[in-house]
Amino acid sequence: MNQFNPKKLLNSKWTAAVPKNKEKHFIITELEINEEGKVLHCTMEAVMSKREFIINWQDLRNTSLWHQGWK
Repeated sequence: MNQFNPKKLLNSKWTAAVPKNKEKHFIITELEINEEGKVLHCTMEAVMSKREFIINWQDLRNTSLWHQGWK
């Protein structure tokens, strides 16, 4: 289980445990935060293709899907 502070996700780097479409390295480019200051979800961008998608930030805790940093 990856441990991190959700409020420090912006610009953090991630590696997909199982790359898809030859995309392995990602960076968090946006966070959506509610009125209470809680993170709802985040936008990830593939480093090579610049493809963006929205992900539930809690999915990043799953080490079978994501690793912190670029490996």
